[in-house]
Order: sequence, then C-alpha cells, then structure tokens
Amino acid sequence: MLNMVGVTRKDPSTGHRDRLLAAAMTCLQHKGYARTTARDLVAASGTNLASIGYHFGGKEALLNAAVAECFRIWTARLEEAVFATAGSGPRERLERALTVMLGSFEELRPLIAACVEAFPAALHSEQLRRQLADAYADIRTTTAGMITRSCAELGLQPPGPPQTTASVLIALCDGLMLQWLLDPLAVPDASQAVGALTALSAVLTPPGE
Repeated sequence: MLNMVGVTRKDPSTGHRDRLLAAAMTCLQHKGYARTTARDLVAASGTNLASIGYHFGGKEALLNAAVAECFRIWTARLEEAVFATAGSGPRERLERALTVMLGSFEELRPLIAACVEAFPAALHSEQLRRQLADAYADIRTTTAGMITRSCAELGLQPPGPPQTTASVLIALCDGLMLQWLLDPLAVPDASQAVGALTALSAVLTPPGE
C-alpha cells in the first residue's frame, strides 16, 4: 500500500488536525469512504469527536480533505516520474507518467473508490463541493507547472495554455481511473494511451501545419 501517512496518533508533538488528517488517510485506504465512521477516525487519531468538528467542520469534510491530500501526494509522485530521466522527450515523459499512474491503481483502489463516493455528497454540500474543487485546482496548477517546466527543458512552446492542457490530461487520468475501477482489463496501457493521443492529434491537425 502506498504510504501516504506521515504522522500517527503516537506522536505527541503532532497537533490534533494533522493526526486527524493522517488517520483519515489510513481509514480511507483500509475501510473506504462510506464505511469510515467518526468513531473510526477518533480511534485511529487518538483525538476526540469534538476535534473533527473544530478542525474540519464534520466527518465528510475531513474525509474529503484526506482524499485531496492523498492525491496531492500521488501527483507529486507522478511529477517525480516525469522528470526522473534527463533528456527524454515529451512523449517519453508522458508515457512514463501514465505508466506510474496505471501501475498505482491497484494500491490506490480504496482511494479511487473514496474519490468516486465523495462526489455525490459534494453535490449536496457547498462546503464539500468547494473542497473538491480546490483540490482539483491545486492538481491543475501542479500539472500545468509540469507542462511548462517540461517544455522549457526541451526548448518547446507549450501546446496551448498550460492550465487548459492540464485540465484535459486530468480528465484523461480520471477517465482511465473510472474505467479501471469497473473493468481493469479493458484499460489501455501507457504506450497504447499515448499512441491514441498521437493518432488523434494527427487527425485533428489542419493540413499544412
């Protein structure tokens, strides 16, 4: 299992907020979003029920904060993979990132399911909707930064506004995750996915460009 938790209930120097967030990430990985209770979070963090409301406003907000934090850590791991080998081209970097992403789906299954389970709740709560929207904004900014950095290192112009390109790549990742959750064998590997994008780009490119 991907280690996402940096603090534990046994660390007396850690504040209740950080302990609750770490506990929520652990509970999501082991119990999932829907089955995690407030008492589970209290037991795992060594805090109390009042702390959840004080620091996060409620159990759902805490769990969504944990989902967002897990995917921020996961995005950082993808960024590390993209820039792991100096001198590689854009296709190789994208394929390497997709390879890492697809390879992590099995260990991230509870988190993927938790993210999916969080969306219906967010549709009925402005606080939770904003929380997830902010998480996507952070990931979009990080991804746009990766695109800009890659293009600068390779001496290329970004393929359109980096934020827009980032949104499309995130949509690709989200779509592959959802399809994998339902039918893992039907999901293309990284090479096939990049090949499909390349072929689509060729079809969409106007003649003479």
